[in-house]
Amino acid sequence: MPWFAWLLAAAALGAAEFFTLTLVFGLLAGAALVAAVVAGVGVGLLGQLVALGLAAVAGLALVRPVALRQITQGPLTYEGSDALIGKRAEVVQEVTATHGLIKISGEEWSARALDENLVIPVGALVDVMEIEGATAVVYPRELLP
Repeated sequence: MPWFAWLLAAAALGAAEFFTLTLVFGLLAGAALVAAVVAGVGVGLLGQLVALGLAAVAGLALVRPVALRQITQGPLTYEGSDALIGKRAEVVQEVTATHGLIKISGEEWSARALDENLVIPVGALVDVMEIEGATAVVYPRELLP
């Protein structure tokens, strides 16, 4: 099989990968490129098919699992307001279900209680559960009186 036929097959597989994003067609396209190189060197059809098969098996068995693990792994560091989730804060102004003020990482943030029935007094320590816009949703670290 001529080398340019393998290049056409690689291009078609690359286009299929572009639309599916499964990493399978892309690795098969790479295997077709290996077969094109082998064909360009002058190896016969059997050698080209062996090269295609070995490159495809290596890609699908070795590269794909590692790539999928890297894609599905969450970020190792959080930035911006996401970095505040899980941090401890101190209540500066009484926090209710609708309003309040906390001090977290040296900054004052508007806050509201996660539990609508809670009223968290000034000086209490809270955990930031989530950030909604510019408002921290908090829950007390200790039982309230």
